[in-house]
Amino acid sequence: MEYVTLNNGVKMPILGYGVYQIPDHEECERCVLDAINVGYRSIDTAQAYRNEEAVGRAIQKSGIAREEFFITTKVWISNAGYEKAKASIEESLKKLQLDYLDLVLIHQPFNDYYGTYRAMEELYKEGKLKAIGVSNFYPDRYIDLVQFSEVVPAVNQVETHVFNQQQKAHEIMKKYNTQIESWGPFAEGKNDLFTNASLQEIGNKYGKSTAQVALRFLIQRGVVVIPKTVNKNRMEENFNVFDFTLTTEDMAKLSALDTGESAFFSHYDPQTVELLTNYGKNDL
Repeated sequence: MEYVTLNNGVKMPILGYGVYQIPDHEECERCVLDAINVGYRSIDTAQAYRNEEAVGRAIQKSGIAREEFFITTKVWISNAGYEKAKASIEESLKKLQLDYLDLVLIHQPFNDYYGTYRAMEELYKEGKLKAIGVSNFYPDRYIDLVQFSEVVPAVNQVETHVFNQQQKAHEIMKKYNTQIESWGPFAEGKNDLFTNASLQEIGNKYGKSTAQVALRFLIQRGVVVIPKTVNKNRMEENFNVFDFTLTTEDMAKLSALDTGESAFFSHYDPQTVELLTNYGKNDL
């Protein structure tokens, strides 16, 4: 496994396993155990995924020492604000059956995320959180938070894949020493990613799948990836991306696929903001 070193010295696996859209507790527990058996040690969950308890059970059942894991969760919109955020993180610790979390992110840049971040900074200083950061923060809100916080976010998890490479945002994060992390590294198959001619051509050269090439491209750009699948064979495939290296020519060809636009939604779109904030008013 390759690692990135966060701005506070904490080491984070560059490849992890995400459990988004696996709300069924039995299936999620099975998937996390399968991922652990394959070799994954970084697990990414969130309060809004409603599967923290299943992740916690899998970690306990694995029999692997806690310090070998890198566990991430995220504070949801309805838990924003200092008091609610602090209580919700304590609840996440209980659900995950952990004494500390390796990384906690603000899930969305809505509601009182300043209060949320203050609570996270406090828990970070107490040692309950080894690193803190944000998710879905575009450059404007990201810079604003950085400028008025004591602890620079260690990570910003944003939609990042070959069709939306976040090159400008990535440069801004580098400037402030924040690690970029990808959600949706396969764009959930949008834009026919799995049959893309450029990805297939490069994959054929190395005997790799389009998915493996898509992950390798991000990894070589220094992006942390957390692909999600419920299929163990796919977990193994996604894990086996460290035995080949893309050439400068390969990287240039894939860089040309960048549209600079989201394959899902934009936080600059009023309808999207209304949808997320209305959903975020509902308690978990």
